[in-house]
Amino acid sequence: MRKRHNWGVETPITRLRQALVEKDLPAILVSDPVNVGYLTGFTGSFGYALITPDGGRFLTDSRYTVQAADEVNDLEVATFGTPKSGIDFILDHIQALNLTRVGFEPSVTYGTWESWRDRLSPIELVPAGDLVGPLRLIKSPEEVTLIRAACHLADACFAHISRLIQPGAVEYDIGLEIEFYFRRHGASLAFDPIVVSGPNSAKPHGKPGERKLAPGDFVTLDFGACLKGYNSDITRTLVVSPATDRHTEIYNRVLEAQVASIEALRPGANGRDIDVLAREILDRDGANLSRYFGHSLGHGLGRSVHDTGRLSVSADQPIAAGQVWTIEPGVYIEGWGGVRIEDDVLVTENGPEVLTHSPKELLALA
Repeated sequence: MRKRHNWGVETPITRLRQALVEKDLPAILVSDPVNVGYLTGFTGSFGYALITPDGGRFLTDSRYTVQAADEVNDLEVATFGTPKSGIDFILDHIQALNLTRVGFEPSVTYGTWESWRDRLSPIELVPAGDLVGPLRLIKSPEEVTLIRAACHLADACFAHISRLIQPGAVEYDIGLEIEFYFRRHGASLAFDPIVVSGPNSAKPHGKPGERKLAPGDFVTLDFGACLKGYNSDITRTLVVSPATDRHTEIYNRVLEAQVASIEALRPGANGRDIDVLAREILDRDGANLSRYFGHSLGHGLGRSVHDTGRLSVSADQPIAAGQVWTIEPGVYIEGWGGVRIEDDVLVTENGPEVLTHSPKELLALA
């Protein structure tokens, strides 16, 4: 078992330890892969962080002995191999730390909890609530740097694939080109790209298919890069020439709502009110377009594409410096088409900073 320490520096783990003290919880077994990666920097597929108020251990199997030693800096690293089972290994370390109560995360399934309850007995398993999620909401400068890099790559990808938007291009082929571009530049997909055209663009999360782009189509492109564990998420809607007055009218109204929502994303605001603002703009002058906007205005962005937090009329979400949000209003009219415009935005003490910089004026390509 290898010891690593980062004494005196505030890290996600030190903040989690403080949360354990406040909750009077002697330990938590962090099992959610996103949370494990956030706390430790580990990028493998199997690992647990057993955290106590004054210590803890990172537990993984022998496939990751070398990798964990390289990536995990703030915890003792321990690995196991056959014939030891993972749950028995966890029990060994719980007992080695003299623990009788251990918290678990909300993401643990009922079936997993049943297995742990039986195999870890007599250890008491305690629902810990979401202790790590609120920590992920405020990004460190290092996290912001990584998100910026992922956003920069998404912008470069948009510039690359815009040349493919022309009559006869196939949705699926454009989606493949997005994936190839990211992988060729050392990243992976943050999520499966959305490439939808014409009537398909009325599907907010439609999948690319064999449909060929045709004149007069709206084309919605929603994609993101995952680079060193952090994500970007951008959406642009283009039109295959010619653009009609209706295209321009709806697009510009969505753009107006998006720009105003970004400007409102300031410390002290509430995400609920910003969502309301976007809908009010969509409805101005009798346009009545908010009825075609069925999803929330945005979500947190970071280790996960849909990271902690949501900008919605149904969510009380205080806005604070250090948060990173997507702002993505849309209008989706069944049988005709849809528009969504999405940027990634860092909240600073001085206001919003947009991290994605691809053009937002309506582009009519042929």
